[in-house]
Amino acid sequence: MTTDLAVIAFAQNPDPEARERILTLVRDTGAEIERFSTVRVTGPGSAGPDAEVPGYNAFTARVHGSEASALLAALRPDPLSQLLPGVDVNVVPATLLDPGRKKLLVMDVDSTLIQQEVVEMLAAHAGPEAEAEVTAVTEAAMRGEVDFAQSLLARVETLAGLPATAIDEVAAAVRLSPGAHVLIKAFLREGHAVAAVSGGFLGVLTPLAEQLQLTRHAANLLEVADGRLTGRIVGDVVDCTAKERFLRTWAAELDVALEDVIAVGDGANDIDMVTAAGLGVAYNAKPALRAVADAQINLPNLDAVRFFADL
Repeated sequence: MTTDLAVIAFAQNPDPEARERILTLVRDTGAEIERFSTVRVTGPGSAGPDAEVPGYNAFTARVHGSEASALLAALRPDPLSQLLPGVDVNVVPATLLDPGRKKLLVMDVDSTLIQQEVVEMLAAHAGPEAEAEVTAVTEAAMRGEVDFAQSLLARVETLAGLPATAIDEVAAAVRLSPGAHVLIKAFLREGHAVAAVSGGFLGVLTPLAEQLQLTRHAANLLEVADGRLTGRIVGDVVDCTAKERFLRTWAAELDVALEDVIAVGDGANDIDMVTAAGLGVAYNAKPALRAVADAQINLPNLDAVRFFADL
């Protein structure tokens, strides 16, 4: 059985011989390399014209005649380590690079679309002890060590009594991940859809979604009474299961096949949506997500995701 695939690799400071080593490993599987290219990506920061965004090299090769499992075994035998130091090597279906297929990009928000964890930023308004407690629980939840929904409800309880204006202050303080703005513009410019789904809060995500002109977005709603947070969430928690449900719903609404959905996340509560998508990407992710994702980006530039759609 022959397959059309693409080998896509990223590195900030690659070994000069890395490209040839990748090509040799591909040929050793019996695959035919139709064409390949290497691009050095640099550009202005997503958080403003003076923000520094790390550059990186992106290598793409169109491959025919080998199954994905054989290529992965040769190029990325262990999802938690790199065969070539400093180089993330990924194998994806070549159909993702087809410009004629409409795609949907779905991103997690905290530590993916943005650099911070919003619940920690809110907890900082409640004092250093609350912030430290919430940070520890958030990290455990992202590693998959505690139930996300239960842990979120517990973290939100620590916010009880905060003035609702704290949400606006946090919304003004969040910063996009490097390359995020470039990535979103690239997808939207080509007629694709971009969505964000968060275990965080609508009060922060909605203004960001409007600013970025996202196609869809979803997050939790913090309950407010008499101008203060009650420490509760309105409705069901947006957890791992809900993220997958939103992904599937949005794909159906936008008439995008699941195989043309790219999902990007960083933590354990992104596992269901990442594994449901046609291509699931672990972005500077915790081991629990890296172990199951189809592709990985372990460099500080979200812009690299666009290469999976040949943008």
